[in-house]
Amino acid sequence: MITVFARWALIGSILLPTAAAAEPVKLKLAFFTSDRISLYVDMIRPFVDAVNNEAPDQLQIEVYSSGVLGKAPAQQAQLVLDGVADIALVIPGVSDRFPDNAVVEMPGLFLGLREATMTFTALVAARALRGYEDFVVIGAFATEPESIHTRTAVASLDDLRGMKIRMSSPTESAALAQLGMQPMLMPVTAVSDAISSGSIDGTAIAPALLKEFGIGRVATHHYLLRTSSASLSLLMNRKKFESLPVRAQNIIRKYSGAWPAAHFADGYEKLNVQEIEQLRADPRRTVIMPSQPELDRAQIAFKSVTEEWASRSPYNRALLDRTVAEIVKLRSIH
Repeated sequence: MITVFARWALIGSILLPTAAAAEPVKLKLAFFTSDRISLYVDMIRPFVDAVNNEAPDQLQIEVYSSGVLGKAPAQQAQLVLDGVADIALVIPGVSDRFPDNAVVEMPGLFLGLREATMTFTALVAARALRGYEDFVVIGAFATEPESIHTRTAVASLDDLRGMKIRMSSPTESAALAQLGMQPMLMPVTAVSDAISSGSIDGTAIAPALLKEFGIGRVATHHYLLRTSSASLSLLMNRKKFESLPVRAQNIIRKYSGAWPAAHFADGYEKLNVQEIEQLRADPRRTVIMPSQPELDRAQIAFKSVTEEWASRSPYNRALLDRTVAEIVKLRSIH
């Protein structure tokens, strides 16, 4: 009997390490809103699916959506630093942690979201932006330049004067304040209720996001002045990343940087075009394109904000010059 027990003990000692080795590393990804919206579908899910399918026995990402790990958009970076989540989607413009992201949010700088996203990705890859030292940047993204959507009719730039308009960043706030609006900074998740209650008159947001957060229900007038792109980052705790096995690190690197940026741009460019077409086709809505004099007037305000920011320090000036150089490089390719 002792011999039988000893034999089973020996077998168990051989099998246990094998079983332990087969258990994959599991990472927690925090997402502050629903995983049904296109921000998740086009930005996060491609990365999660690619990683989870690459080596399921090595690494698995578990998504905690709808704010299960924390609902406040401004707190997502801290969730990652505190270890509540290993990875999270962060909105840099609502945090003082990422001061250089202002350069990605300069109004009137980018022709579209692909250009903004690829420029942001290049700046991150070159480690040109402060605030990311404690993170591994899986993806750097930027929305289509935001336009203005209100609950009351707007036929011209002058109609917006005095209106309380929610902005996504201090940079955008400075630009639209010069055009006579009252900028209000608030999380995108609070915008629909704020418009419904009358505490704000409208919001600056990319057209593709109108349905995502219920804003399209309450804002039915659309003034398509292209302002600032809003930046977003998919960030991982650097210490956690460096603690992973080399194989797991390489999988994450494989699907970081240019890979998620291209997936996002492909999906979101189409979505913005479709949304604008649907707005125009809806008889309950008004869609206004600014006149050329209004565009010229806005561009003067945008350039003034950009120049004021660049003149604050030689560092800002050099960063703006570097950003413009990246834009020129991208335009020469495309």
